Amino acid sequence: MKHTGVCAQGLTCPIIREGDDLAAIVVDSVLSAVKTASNQYEICNKAVVGITESIVARSQGNYATVDDIANDVRAKFGSDATIFIVKPIYSRNRFAIILRGIARAAKKIVLIMPDVDEVGNVVKGHPFTNVNYDEYYAEICEQEGASVSIFKDLSPVGKVDEDMNVIIGNLHGYDEAKQLYKGCRVYTLADLLSDRCEFGVLGSNKSDEERIKLFPNKQKATQLVLEIQKRLREATGKEIYIGVYGDGCFKDPVGGIWEFADPVSMPAYTNPEVFEGTPNELKVKALADDKFRHLNGEELLNAIDNEIATKNNNLKGSMQSQGTTPRLYRDLLASLMDLISGSGDRCTPIVLIQNYFR
Repeated sequence: MKHTGVCAQGLTCPIIREGDDLAAIVVDSVLSAVKTASNQYEICNKAVVGITESIVARSQGNYATVDDIANDVRAKFGSDATIFIVKPIYSRNRFAIILRGIARAAKKIVLIMPDVDEVGNVVKGHPFTNVNYDEYYAEICEQEGASVSIFKDLSPVGKVDEDMNVIIGNLHGYDEAKQLYKGCRVYTLADLLSDRCEFGVLGSNKSDEERIKLFPNKQKATQLVLEIQKRLREATGKEIYIGVYGDGCFKDPVGGIWEFADPVSMPAYTNPEVFEGTPNELKVKALADDKFRHLNGEELLNAIDNEIATKNNNLKGSMQSQGTTPRLYRDLLASLMDLISGSGDRCTPIVLIQNYFR
């Protein structure tokens, strides 16, 4: 094949604080990474730049406190209520601080905690952290002055009645789950602090023991990616796609954890006609094993190159594309970006992907 393959590169940048000019920092990081000795920018047309949602939210100052959560819960349910929390995820980083805020406002917490949560974490003896989340969550509630009961499902406490105060813990499909509690005072995690973020506290992460970082504000994040695209276009003369990414969308085969605790994989991006599209690809190994099985070497490569160059613009449903991945580009790219940057101390919150859309 006469081309360079896909290349994904993690880029470093300064530690981001609230109020930093993130557009300038991202542009400088990208241009520094692709600048050659002759002062040319070695970047392909339709390259993709990803910015992790964490530094976007930090630059926006998109934080909330435990007291902010507690005050919102009191506004919704009144003070000293009994609150049922249905199927929260089991995470010290994602849910524990939210639970602290809910418990601070409540008299009693009833936790509905099945053996395995929505993303594959187990209640007891977590395989990677060894945390027993039923004990850990009970301790948080008691520290905040709320009594606590824990059940696997609602059956021990009887049927749903209209006097129940309910918070739906679902990360995805929460509006559908909400319908199961019609007549109750029921809210989802997306309803908590919804004035701060369109996803409420969904997609939030622990900042410290009294504060969480919310998911980025979509409108501001969209303005950011458009500004970065404009500056990179002016500097390089190339059309470069920009996206803000959160969790990738993949499942760990050992721990059984589905790595998708954010409400969406990409809260903001340029070029929706690209990011919301799906791959239109031929299965090369099928071509080599079937249609061109009589060819070898350069002749085989040329035949496959020609097949790709002349393929139909819409292969949906075609046997030629069988076995290719029917996923949105934004989810595929977010997964690649998330794996490249990691979530620990790699210090590469910007990802540059070249030759993906060649």
